[in-house]
Amino acid sequence: MSDAVVSTLSTLTTFTAADGENLAVQDWPLMEGSPRGTVLLVHGLGEHVGRYDALARRLNAWGFAVRGYDQYGHGESGGPRGGLTTAMRLLDDLADMVDATRARMAPGQPLVLLGHSLGGLVAARFVSLHLRPVDGLVLSSPALDLGLNAMQKLLLATLPRIAPNLRVGNGLDPQYLSHDPAVVAAYLADPLCHDRISGRLARFMADAGPATMARARHWGVPTLLMWAGADRLVNPAGSQAFAAAAPQGVVQSHCFEPLFHELFNESPALAAPVYGLLHQWLVRHCPLAPPVAVAG
Repeated sequence: MSDAVVSTLSTLTTFTAADGENLAVQDWPLMEGSPRGTVLLVHGLGEHVGRYDALARRLNAWGFAVRGYDQYGHGESGGPRGGLTTAMRLLDDLADMVDATRARMAPGQPLVLLGHSLGGLVAARFVSLHLRPVDGLVLSSPALDLGLNAMQKLLLATLPRIAPNLRVGNGLDPQYLSHDPAVVAAYLADPLCHDRISGRLARFMADAGPATMARARHWGVPTLLMWAGADRLVNPAGSQAFAAAAPQGVVQSHCFEPLFHELFNESPALAAPVYGLLHQWLVRHCPLAPPVAVAG
């Protein structure tokens, strides 16, 4: 199938969570025809799903409907920037989004989660807990290992108990998002991006990584795991360890050695193999439905 970007319009709506908080939702529907499946995007720390427009349009070109949402405390969704109400908040929100997305899909069409960084951690933890059935999982530079130093580990052992809602800088350097200067400049100029993280969110991330890793041997959902070998924002050793522990017949993994953290936002020459592998995996796991026979 051609990789040519199709002309499509994204739509913005609002989903109201169980506690009344609003989550901003963005859809990239196919302009014609029946999709071979739906990809649900889960974005990373401090960003928002609008940054995935180019990826969504590429997925459209491959025949997939796409939906994404701004996680709580991010983008145009409710909540303080980088805040978290409960340890399960992000997982509960994803469960609600899966239910709402399934409700609008045709029976039998596959639903694939695609999570990047924090979103990869949320999606992987969601799958490991079997909170809802999904047909596939794509992980891009998932935050399975935060690479914490001794002082950061000490702070995480105490700060979330004392001040779970205190929000501080996340310490991430945007210069290492991508080798493409335009991507970095756009991120820095984006008013919906932020560098805040609360003690409770940091604790969730620190706990969810090892808990997900512990389930790697028992993984049962078809998964494509991709990570950047030159990642300086999360520790690539986490993805490498998960790939080594997971069943190879279930989890396909690949390290893109020279790339920085945002695999899909790398310079075109570096990102081309990433998109190629994603396309190959999605087409294999989401085959086109056979045409319906017409009686006559």
